[in-house]
Amino acid sequence: MIRKRSLEHKLKQYAGVSLGCLIASCSINLFLVPSHLLTGGATGIAIIFYYLAGLPIGLQTFLYNIPLLIAAWKLMGREYTIDIIIGTAIFSFCLDATRFLNAYAPLDDVMLAAIFGGVFNGIGYGIVFRMDGSTGGFDIIGAIVKKFYALHMGGVIFAFNCMIMVVAGFLFGVAPAMFTLIMMFINATVTDKVIAGFNSRKAVLIVSEKAEQIAEDIILELGRGVTFLHGQGAFTHKERDVVFVAVTLTQVAKIKFITNDIDPNAFMIIMSASEVMGKGFSKPKAPAVKEVIHEADKVEYKVV
Repeated sequence: MIRKRSLEHKLKQYAGVSLGCLIASCSINLFLVPSHLLTGGATGIAIIFYYLAGLPIGLQTFLYNIPLLIAAWKLMGREYTIDIIIGTAIFSFCLDATRFLNAYAPLDDVMLAAIFGGVFNGIGYGIVFRMDGSTGGFDIIGAIVKKFYALHMGGVIFAFNCMIMVVAGFLFGVAPAMFTLIMMFINATVTDKVIAGFNSRKAVLIVSEKAEQIAEDIILELGRGVTFLHGQGAFTHKERDVVFVAVTLTQVAKIKFITNDIDPNAFMIIMSASEVMGKGFSKPKAPAVKEVIHEADKVEYKVV
């Protein structure tokens, strides 16, 4: 049974990676290449040589990744590398398979091409990363450098991409490089959003002497589960319950109204939560716990 679930998980993962690679490849061939723009990583280098010599982007991308994959196999291990090999192969295939889309470019404006290219690239890469996949390239270099030199992975990748932009600026002019930077920023933003999830919620902490009453009204009026966190003031050493609740964005105003109506002096913190799983939001991955007491740090969690 365990083996069956593992196989099913892998099939879903590779299906998601394939979809993400297809979207990103279509974006590159529909928006970036017709507008003479670039992208980051090994694909960016491949696009440069495509502009200069007409070499296939997908084939180049795969060839440039071979030494990186060998290094990853030796330094990062077999399990890490296999998924990257599969992702790199799928992405490289999709890049050349969708090359015909160059002739159907829907936009003549370079700025719009950079914007939409960044959006759809971000969606594609976001799906790949959300499925715990990778398309290789500078991600491998960043992972290796991070492991052995404790450098920030994002900073390493950004530095290599900047070098590509400098080379592109010398070869094709400053304007394409600047538009590519705009595309990369949008790409990174959308990728992060897809990875984190679109079901953004708010987490609310309320410190009040009337915590019980506030919790009851939230439950009755909003139908949300409320948790009491046992807190103690550092200055007064006075113990009190802290109300913790996760809500949708549209329910924040109601929470404020309830709290202010019951206790105008209540202390409230509203925080962004990129993703919330559980009853009332998305399917929980584990049974809900009614009450947990952690003796080590004397913190009590009680769901009302």
